[in-house]
Amino acid sequence: MKQLLNTLYITIPDVYLAASGENIVIKQEEKILARYPFHNLEDIVLFSYLGMSPKLIQKCIEYGIGICYLTPTGRFIARIKGRTEGNILLRRKQYNLSDSEENSLSISQNIICAKIYNEKWTIERYIRQYENRIDTGHLKQSSKYLTGLLDRVFETTSLEELRGVEGIAQSTYFSCFDEMILNQKEDFKFDVRSRRPPLNPVNALLSFVYSVLSNDVASALESVGLDPYAGFMHSDRPGRISLALDLVEEFRAPIADRFVLSLINLNQVKKEDFIYEESGAVTMKDDSRRKIIGLWQERKQEPLTHPFLNEKIKWGLVPFTQAILLSRYLRDDLDGYPAFMWK
Repeated sequence: MKQLLNTLYITIPDVYLAASGENIVIKQEEKILARYPFHNLEDIVLFSYLGMSPKLIQKCIEYGIGICYLTPTGRFIARIKGRTEGNILLRRKQYNLSDSEENSLSISQNIICAKIYNEKWTIERYIRQYENRIDTGHLKQSSKYLTGLLDRVFETTSLEELRGVEGIAQSTYFSCFDEMILNQKEDFKFDVRSRRPPLNPVNALLSFVYSVLSNDVASALESVGLDPYAGFMHSDRPGRISLALDLVEEFRAPIADRFVLSLINLNQVKKEDFIYEESGAVTMKDDSRRKIIGLWQERKQEPLTHPFLNEKIKWGLVPFTQAILLSRYLRDDLDGYPAFMWK
């Protein structure tokens, strides 16, 4: 359980919520784990199938507290909100900004700045930690180049120009990826990013984990009442979770890429976990996907100190924290969107 910015996150899967006077009571079997006053909360997010009492649901509606139900793995189920005026104003602001090239560019610049910053520091961590195991020359050169691109982000005058800078940064970053693979070098060689289809096991892993992360981010956006389909940098397309894909950019290196590298470097995946098709495409076996999902859920429980809030949370709550911060920016509670910059 964790309270962040007036949102209560119930991350323990086997607890039940009930109302007691003016408090929310968290129960595990017959034991009371915690109490939270109604007046301190705006939203409750449950990663639990046990749920809450009908009386508590009624009280939440009376207090205007939103309730978001997710599966224990973070898949969005439903959201309940008694009074919707806040939601409609939030989404209307989101749509208005999304339709404005100038405003979309401002938000997207923050996101891409964070993406490049996180790519740079992912490389820097490998330079510091594995200096005796890898040739750091190329990594240092790439890190320095990414530093220069950070300045160019805020010099861009259009989304198209910003996408160009982002593409250069991504190409620079991925040119270092093979050197960050420390074990199983022959079986997990990486040359270039390929997506449709993935042409080697590393690309298959990246595509799968990016997809899982995108769904986590979409659930986080739903939990605060934002529309995951209306983005700022990614264009609208039927069935495309554009806003989730926007936010995923700042999470790729510190969350998804580090996870993929650890799977390989810790020998948690093997060459035998993949199917190699005659066309050159590489896909994962079903059992391998299930294994990776289990490891992904374990990784989400690891702690970090959030760089903007300066508060300790679990990695799995980072997308939810950023969704809250984005909604607060859209409500004019913040001067700008503080994208996730991890070091």
